[in-house]
Amino acid sequence: MYSDERKIYKLFTNWLVVSLVLVFLIIIVGGLTRLTNSGLSITEWELFKGILPPLNDSSWQEYFNLYKEIPQYKLLNYDMVLDEFKIIFYWEYIHRILARLIGLFFLIPLIFFYISKKIQKEHMRICYFIFTLIIIQGFLGWYMVKSGLVNDVTVSHYRLSMHLTTAIIIISSIYWLIMNTTFKKNKLFFNFEKNNFPFLILIFLILTQIILGAFVSGLDAGQIYQTWPKMGNNYFPNDLILKNFNDTIEFNNHSLVQFYHRSLAYLIILYVLILSIFIYKKKLINLYKSIRILIFFLLIQISLGVFTLVSGLNIHLASSHQITSILLVLSALNLYYLRAK
Repeated sequence: MYSDERKIYKLFTNWLVVSLVLVFLIIIVGGLTRLTNSGLSITEWELFKGILPPLNDSSWQEYFNLYKEIPQYKLLNYDMVLDEFKIIFYWEYIHRILARLIGLFFLIPLIFFYISKKIQKEHMRICYFIFTLIIIQGFLGWYMVKSGLVNDVTVSHYRLSMHLTTAIIIISSIYWLIMNTTFKKNKLFFNFEKNNFPFLILIFLILTQIILGAFVSGLDAGQIYQTWPKMGNNYFPNDLILKNFNDTIEFNNHSLVQFYHRSLAYLIILYVLILSIFIYKKKLINLYKSIRILIFFLLIQISLGVFTLVSGLNIHLASSHQITSILLVLSALNLYYLRAK
């Protein structure tokens, strides 16, 4: 009996690992879909209908004609030909196919593990939570796309940030569960003991930075100031005038959003430096390797952010910047997990 349970748990952990890889992959594809302005190429949800891509010229023309009806085509891509449309179509198509694959890949084994009764209830509850988020994520994806089909040439940066944040919560939940199954623990993420607060704050800061990054991406705010370390001739952008408190939370302002994104990056660097000193001063030896990994990804992330900006938003650098943000989240989670009781 014990041997069967071990086999089931090994299968369970492997399933979670593959799920994590798939979610990581869809975040990469989602980022590239945004960077290539491909997200509005399919103007209908097509939950079941769009499983196969267009298979003949008439089908392709039908999709292209639907795209021609939205503002993005009329205002930006009015000279686009069918072959160019196919490129942006396939980015969005692959994104949607991956979403369907993740949903099925998570649901079918989840049913098996439920029937087996071999997995701890605490672990299964987290799986139910993750699957619920996956379903919600599908609706959020379409909710985001809808925002760019009527009055704008791109999707709402608020809805984009919601979509990305949900993806971060999904991959973080899977990673935390993998750690629990690997170490045979049942550690709670929201454990507000005094010793955990510095690490929870770090995760909060990184998540906030990712949300701001989604604002920058959604607004194309990186096109405003492409200089570093200053924004133009100053640290504070010249075109930004803050007259009252409401001006400080005007997240439709391109310059303000980019300023916040830059400034929070500096704050995170300072915070990680202080946290590192704390870890070494307290001789928390079990965290030495994890904090080094975190610093490694943080330095890469900052460097990629700067190079992306000064390169004029090179798509390869921008995509790498987004990918590293996920690795930074996972490295922060790893550090926190090893500290949490």
